[in-house]
Amino acid sequence: MSQSGTILEASFMPPSVPPTMRAAVYRGKGSVVVETVPVPVISDGEVLIRVAACGICGTDIKKIEHGFVAAPQIFGHEVSGTVVAVGAGVTKWKLGDRVMSFHHVPCGACFYCARRLYSQCPGYKKVGLTAGFDPNGGGFAQYVRAMPWVAERGMVAVADDVSFDEATFIEPVNTCIKAVEKARVEAGETVLVMGLGPIGLLLMMLSKLRGATVIGSDPMPERRAKSESLGADAALNPRDGLLADEIRARTGGRGADVVLVAVPIPSALTDALALARPGGRVLLFAQNDPQMKIEFPAAAVGVEEKEILGSYSAAVDRQEEAARLIFSRQLPVRDLISHRFSLEDMARALQLAARPVGDSLKVVMHP
Repeated sequence: MSQSGTILEASFMPPSVPPTMRAAVYRGKGSVVVETVPVPVISDGEVLIRVAACGICGTDIKKIEHGFVAAPQIFGHEVSGTVVAVGAGVTKWKLGDRVMSFHHVPCGACFYCARRLYSQCPGYKKVGLTAGFDPNGGGFAQYVRAMPWVAERGMVAVADDVSFDEATFIEPVNTCIKAVEKARVEAGETVLVMGLGPIGLLLMMLSKLRGATVIGSDPMPERRAKSESLGADAALNPRDGLLADEIRARTGGRGADVVLVAVPIPSALTDALALARPGGRVLLFAQNDPQMKIEFPAAAVGVEEKEILGSYSAAVDRQEEAARLIFSRQLPVRDLISHRFSLEDMARALQLAARPVGDSLKVVMHP
């Protein structure tokens, strides 16, 4: 029986894989402890991956700091590594393959999948990547087990000339491609990106690739400078009181066509609506806190016809595009990595990811 309580058929452990591993285990609100735990045992149709790198996502931070899920868990879903074992019936992967793995895969046949609402698919919500306990990604560990539906449809081969660090961006880039598409960003439009952390910078670069003029907004000068070095047309400080005037000056007094909100604070929506033109679009990317409540002026929608959109998680039909943009280096994701930590330094890694300082951006863990 696995740690999650699931009975495994034809389970096995290859002799080259140790019986135990190190993992950063979530033990309750605000508590993550690096422990020795069993290596996941795979069964028919499954793949075992030796994790080489795993990015720390804002969603991981929220779960840990707010205690949204029951302990114990092993988080981490921006995973890349090497296949070290394959179960019976697996033909797509072999030992030594360099891969990244998603942790959610939609069924492809339901009402929501037919409408490309993959993250609303009931099957999508079933996590298929785990390092033990209740499945929740598992990348903050030395080994992860990809269940059959993930092994078949949720893993991407990583080119030899692409680092494992770069490969960890395939999942977050996918989510940002989905968001930019959902916001209907078009060439010639003016896009405001609120928040220039790793996600905001990806949204900025993807909007530029679609031909938009992009203005970034962030109180941290280092992040504004990074945004401009990566192609932003301007990067402004939202605290100096000049952001609205600057955007109107650049848009004939109208406001931004699209505002992409990559900061997880409730007041960001009100600010975004004020900065969008009549008939413009505001997309919420970071507002995935299940307890957050947001108020906004109804007339912004009911009279000024501004749209409020949401985008959550990845789209299975954008896996190849995300990989192509990274592998071709059209998206220079290496430039977003500021810090790398070992698994034993997980506490420091999480602290920096949760409370960025100076030039800190993407934090990547190497187990």
